[in-house]
Amino acid sequence: MVLDKINGPNDVKKLDPEEVIQLSYEIREFLINKLSKTGGHIASNLGVVELTIALHLVCDLPKDKIIWDVGHQSYTHKILTGRKDGFDNLRQFGGMSGFPKRSESDCDVFDTGHSTTSISAALGMAWAREMRGDDYKIIAVIGDGSMTGGMSFEALNNAAELKKNLIVVLNDNEMSISKNVGGVSEHLSKMRTSNNYIGLKEDVMNSLEKIPVYGDKIIKQIQKTKSGIKSLVIPGMLYEEMGIMYLGPVDGHDINNMVKILQEASRYQGPVIVHVRTKKGKGFVPAERHPSRFHGAGPFDVEKGLPLNSSKSSYTDVFSTVMRKMGDRDRDIVAITAAMADGTGLKRFSNMFKDRFFDVGIAEQHAVTFAAGLATQGFKPIFAVYSSFLQRAYDQIMHDVCMQNLHVVFAVDRAGLVGADGMTHHGAFDLSYLSEMPNMVVMAPKNKWELSDMVKFAFKYDGPIAIRYPRGEAYSKYKEYRAPIELGKCEEVFSGKKVLLFAIGSMFKNAIEVGKLMKDNMSQPTIVNARFAKPLDEEYLKKAAKKYRVIVTLEDNIYTGGMGERVNNILYKNGFKGEIINISLPDEFVEHGSVDKLQQSLGMDPESIYNKIKEVIQ
Repeated sequence: MVLDKINGPNDVKKLDPEEVIQLSYEIREFLINKLSKTGGHIASNLGVVELTIALHLVCDLPKDKIIWDVGHQSYTHKILTGRKDGFDNLRQFGGMSGFPKRSESDCDVFDTGHSTTSISAALGMAWAREMRGDDYKIIAVIGDGSMTGGMSFEALNNAAELKKNLIVVLNDNEMSISKNVGGVSEHLSKMRTSNNYIGLKEDVMNSLEKIPVYGDKIIKQIQKTKSGIKSLVIPGMLYEEMGIMYLGPVDGHDINNMVKILQEASRYQGPVIVHVRTKKGKGFVPAERHPSRFHGAGPFDVEKGLPLNSSKSSYTDVFSTVMRKMGDRDRDIVAITAAMADGTGLKRFSNMFKDRFFDVGIAEQHAVTFAAGLATQGFKPIFAVYSSFLQRAYDQIMHDVCMQNLHVVFAVDRAGLVGADGMTHHGAFDLSYLSEMPNMVVMAPKNKWELSDMVKFAFKYDGPIAIRYPRGEAYSKYKEYRAPIELGKCEEVFSGKKVLLFAIGSMFKNAIEVGKLMKDNMSQPTIVNARFAKPLDEEYLKKAAKKYRVIVTLEDNIYTGGMGERVNNILYKNGFKGEIINISLPDEFVEHGSVDKLQQSLGMDPESIYNKIKEVIQ
């Protein structure tokens, strides 16, 4: 096999042209086989096999720098840099990350996981290269979806100041170009990537700049005239107006043409965008037909293209069902997503209420202020978003929503530990950063039934309110404990003596398991479902300070600024003399792995919590 010859950086350059083509087929087969067992980002990686091979043929790694936006499409890059053996443990505890990691390889130059960062990072590296007088290529690879984020355009605007080479590969895997426009564009692309065109353009502009007084005016007139013609046929005219050379579109599955256009782009003295067209999921029919289903998939049957494990109802599924029902009942409810309609469960809502659904693209900051604008006009907007993505809109939540005390609902999905995606995706901070905001209410359900109740409560409440819930299967036990939700009031589920377990959200399940261990070996503890991280039930905690010897707080959020820290303040303020055990995530970035494995390693699993309580009591 040709793939056997790839054991380190630049090995791909030792292959002959026929072997390079064969390698692309073998990499696809390798990825489909490995990911069917471990799961991972399938569609995005199958779509960039040839593009990645072309980049590695043009670059000299690790001297040259490739920055992958998001990074979930870097699997072929990992294979070509000698990491194919790591795919047996991909995204598993202690195994290889599903994203670029600087600690993993010197060919990974920037840790990524969120979109729209690559151009900014690449520009910073380019200026560092120039200030040090070095000479190497810097290439940012960014998808068309990520170009909806404002940060990308901020970086491009800034990049126009750079007069040295910087390549941005725009990986377009959705846009289709008609034959007429495509034919003209392809013709102009070939002309403009030729040595003569680039050389002529640079020589003419340099000469005109030297003409006193009139030189700049002539250049502007030439640019104005050519814009009128070229903007009709060249899709990249927007970038040229920003001072960035545009090349393309080029077939991203044609390695030879990709190599040629990347080599030509490397000659240009300034920032250049190479527009590449690819197909998500290429080579695996199920992924081609349903790319969103194979975005971040679990293990699957290769022949049938179906998940191996039929998953039970998730919190996202519950949210989806509730939103559909709420949309029927209240026409003032509007839903917003930042390019995650499927992932956040808003797809059903969008199908039924098209006029009240808004996908703003990968633009979380805009989404929040857009929701604020809707709220000022009497609508009830809900922004469904992953916890770690919401971090990007901190300022907008604070200034545009909370400061005006607007009724915006935040459905914060993927809160707490998310598992295989790791440190860039863990929702470890939302209880802290949301709770510190004036006017904000923060809730977390103990099970799927309470999530439904909380969504309904949130739409009745008048002000900023967030509901955070975890990824994965929804806890379905204790449906019978369903006391009406009151603002800032907790729920005592089991009554006991000496020990109080004060848990919020998904950690309620762990508290139940700890309670069973204690009942069997010690005595029944009191188990409380906090419900609210803000406002906390101070009245209940005041009484608890006088009643219990040991109080344990349980949350899947960091301690600093979290529920546990705030509970401690209330207890000490009310004269608590006993022992406090705070179970929380550490104030550090947690690696990838299954949630169970991570909890065990962090001492957050039921047995570890039980042992801590036992040690304190003894």
